[in-house]
Amino acid sequence: MARLSLFSNPLLLGFEQFETTLERISKMPADGYPPYNIERFGLDELRITLAVAGFSKAELSVQLMGNQLMIQGQQTDDEDRVFLHRGIAARQFQRNFVIAEGLDVAGAQLDNGLLHIRLIRPSPDASVRVIEID
Repeated sequence: MARLSLFSNPLLLGFEQFETTLERISKMPADGYPPYNIERFGLDELRITLAVAGFSKAELSVQLMGNQLMIQGQQTDDEDRVFLHRGIAARQFQRNFVIAEGLDVAGAQLDNGLLHIRLIRPSPDASVRVIEID
Protein backbone atom coordinates (compact mmCIF):
# COMPACT_ATOMS: atom_id res chain seq x y z
CA MET A 1 0.00 0.00 0.00
CA ALA A 2 1.41 3.37 -0.97
CA ARG A 3 1.96 5.90 1.77
CA LEU A 4 -0.01 9.12 1.39
CA SER A 5 1.86 12.30 2.08
CA LEU A 6 0.73 15.73 3.11
CA PHE A 7 2.78 17.06 0.21
CA SER A 8 1.46 14.64 -2.43
CA ASN A 9 -0.95 17.24 -3.79
CA PRO A 10 0.02 17.97 -7.42
CA LEU A 11 -0.26 21.72 -6.76
CA LEU A 12 2.55 21.56 -4.17
CA LEU A 13 5.63 21.33 -6.38
CA GLY A 14 9.14 21.07 -4.94
CA PHE A 15 8.14 20.53 -1.30
CA GLU A 16 9.82 17.13 -0.94
CA GLN A 17 12.53 18.69 1.24
CA PHE A 18 9.88 19.82 3.75
CA GLU A 19 8.54 16.29 3.97
CA THR A 20 12.05 14.94 4.62
CA THR A 21 12.62 17.62 7.27
CA LEU A 22 9.35 16.80 9.04
CA GLU A 23 10.26 13.11 9.11
CA ARG A 24 13.69 13.94 10.59
CA ILE A 25 12.12 16.18 13.26
CA SER A 26 9.63 13.50 14.28
CA LYS A 27 12.52 11.07 14.89
CA MET A 28 14.54 13.44 17.09
CA PRO A 29 14.77 12.40 20.75
CA ALA A 30 12.77 14.50 23.21
CA ASP A 31 15.64 14.92 25.69
CA GLY A 32 15.08 17.84 28.04
CA TYR A 33 18.73 18.74 28.64
CA PRO A 34 19.81 21.44 28.36
CA PRO A 35 16.67 23.53 28.75
CA TYR A 36 16.26 26.28 26.18
CA ASN A 37 14.16 29.28 25.21
CA ILE A 38 13.34 30.61 21.76
CA GLU A 39 12.50 34.32 21.58
CA ARG A 40 11.29 36.48 18.71
CA PHE A 41 12.49 40.05 18.26
CA GLY A 42 10.37 41.75 15.63
CA LEU A 43 9.70 39.92 12.38
CA ASP A 44 13.27 39.20 11.33
CA GLU A 45 15.20 38.06 14.41
CA LEU A 46 15.11 35.04 16.71
CA ARG A 47 17.29 34.08 19.65
CA ILE A 48 17.82 30.59 21.00
CA THR A 49 19.08 30.54 24.60
CA LEU A 50 20.41 27.35 26.17
CA ALA A 51 21.14 26.98 29.89
CA VAL A 52 24.70 25.59 29.84
CA ALA A 53 25.92 26.41 33.35
CA GLY A 54 29.30 24.85 34.05
CA PHE A 55 30.38 24.67 30.40
CA SER A 56 33.25 26.81 29.14
CA LYS A 57 33.54 28.19 25.60
CA ALA A 58 36.07 25.47 24.79
CA GLU A 59 33.56 22.76 25.79
CA LEU A 60 30.78 24.10 23.53
CA SER A 61 30.37 23.82 19.78
CA VAL A 62 27.83 25.51 17.49
CA GLN A 63 27.67 24.27 13.89
CA LEU A 64 25.34 24.89 10.98
CA MET A 65 25.19 21.92 8.62
CA GLY A 66 22.81 22.63 5.75
CA ASN A 67 19.63 23.72 7.50
CA GLN A 68 20.40 21.96 10.79
CA LEU A 69 21.82 23.95 13.71
CA MET A 70 23.74 21.58 15.98
CA ILE A 71 24.84 22.65 19.47
CA GLN A 72 27.09 20.29 21.39
CA GLY A 73 28.62 20.38 24.83
CA GLN A 74 31.21 18.01 26.24
CA GLN A 75 32.62 18.25 29.75
CA THR A 76 35.51 16.06 30.83
CA ASP A 77 36.30 14.79 34.29
CA ASP A 78 39.50 16.01 35.95
CA GLU A 79 40.98 12.78 37.25
CA ASP A 80 43.17 14.60 39.80
CA ARG A 81 40.12 15.69 41.83
CA VAL A 82 38.91 13.62 44.75
CA PHE A 83 35.21 14.05 45.55
CA LEU A 84 33.74 13.44 49.00
CA HIS A 85 30.31 13.96 47.47
CA ARG A 86 29.52 14.33 43.81
CA GLY A 87 26.18 15.91 42.95
CA ILE A 88 27.25 17.69 39.77
CA ALA A 89 28.06 15.29 36.96
CA ALA A 90 30.25 16.08 33.98
CA ARG A 91 27.71 15.99 31.17
CA GLN A 92 27.52 16.05 27.45
CA PHE A 93 24.67 16.99 25.16
CA GLN A 94 23.67 17.55 21.58
CA ARG A 95 20.70 19.75 20.75
CA ASN A 96 19.56 20.12 17.13
CA PHE A 97 17.29 22.70 15.56
CA VAL A 98 16.06 22.72 11.96
CA ILE A 99 16.51 26.23 10.57
CA ALA A 100 14.16 27.55 7.89
CA GLU A 101 15.52 28.49 4.50
CA GLY A 102 16.54 32.15 4.54
CA LEU A 103 17.50 32.32 8.24
CA ASP A 104 21.15 33.09 8.97
CA VAL A 105 23.07 32.47 12.18
CA ALA A 106 24.34 35.93 13.15
CA GLY A 107 26.47 34.79 16.09
CA ALA A 108 26.70 33.06 19.44
CA GLN A 109 27.54 34.47 22.87
CA LEU A 110 28.16 32.77 26.22
CA ASP A 111 27.03 34.96 29.12
CA ASN A 112 26.64 33.83 32.77
CA GLY A 113 25.95 30.20 31.87
CA LEU A 114 23.55 31.04 29.03
CA LEU A 115 24.46 30.39 25.41
CA HIS A 116 22.65 32.86 23.13
CA ILE A 117 22.45 32.15 19.39
CA ARG A 118 21.09 34.94 17.17
CA LEU A 119 19.22 34.08 14.00
CA ILE A 120 18.28 36.76 11.50
CA ARG A 121 16.27 36.77 8.30
CA PRO A 122 17.69 39.29 5.84
CA SER A 123 15.04 41.36 4.11
CA PRO A 124 14.23 39.82 0.74
CA ASP A 125 14.62 41.93 -2.34
CA ALA A 126 11.14 42.63 -3.62
CA SER A 127 11.43 42.11 -7.34
CA VAL A 128 9.22 41.06 -10.15
CA ARG A 129 10.66 38.82 -12.82
CA VAL A 130 9.10 38.59 -16.26
CA ILE A 131 9.27 35.14 -17.80
CA GLU A 132 9.67 35.21 -21.57
CA ILE A 133 7.55 32.79 -23.55
CA ASP A 134 9.47 30.96 -26.29
